Amino acid sequence: MSAVPRNPAVVIPSRLAATRLPRKPLAEIAGEAMIVHVWRRAEAAEIGPVIVACADAEIAEVVTRAGGNAVMTNPDHASGSDRVHEAIELIDPGRQFDAVINIQGDLPTLALELPRATVNLLADGRYNIATIACPIADEWERNDANVVKAIVSVPPGEDHGRALYFTRATAPAGDGPLFHHIGIYAYRRDALARFVGLPPAPLERRERLEQLRALEAGMVIGVGFVDTVPLGVDTPAELRRAREWIEGGK
Repeated sequence: MSAVPRNPAVVIPSRLAATRLPRKPLAEIAGEAMIVHVWRRAEAAEIGPVIVACADAEIAEVVTRAGGNAVMTNPDHASGSDRVHEAIELIDPGRQFDAVINIQGDLPTLALELPRATVNLLADGRYNIATIACPIADEWERNDANVVKAIVSVPPGEDHGRALYFTRATAPAGDGPLFHHIGIYAYRRDALARFVGLPPAPLERRERLEQLRALEAGMVIGVGFVDTVPLGVDTPAELRRAREWIEGGK
């Protein structure tokens, strides 16, 4: 059994290179850059210190100006997980933080209970990594390849379980719920180091889902269930929705 993490930190990876929404982290919402909104939500969750792992100096400047803690990382990282790992090693080489929560930098309307629910799963010593999912209610999500489905083995009477697979396909077949995976992760510190040291895996490449690398390597991912999917901002239309949500005070 792994020890229960006692001293977690939150790291938000952020870079300007985005194809569908250029310079996305600096997109203005209610007078502030989107990355600042995400940082404020992560701070409000009160999990632990929050660090923005930046690939670009412009992001670091806006975060620092708002009062946040920004760390410059290698702009050539292949994934956000690599960026998160570099940042936590830079600020905490002595490993005082025993868990790391990776929150995407495009979730400006993030509900505070979602990162809390994710890190709380690490109280179950079976899990190297924890994440969350929401039951799919809208029929269009079932067949949308942009909606990643989590296939989870849940013991009777439990409100969380072990991930068996993640896929862009409509799965599993048969009667029963499908689960929309939410890309927030909590890693035990050693698990994060192991994960980023693994080579990309065949199924990861095929599905374009990084978490499959961990499963193929035999790591155990716990999945908890929540009742809301945060608005991720990848397109101009989603940015408009985020502005309406925040500026409307919802």
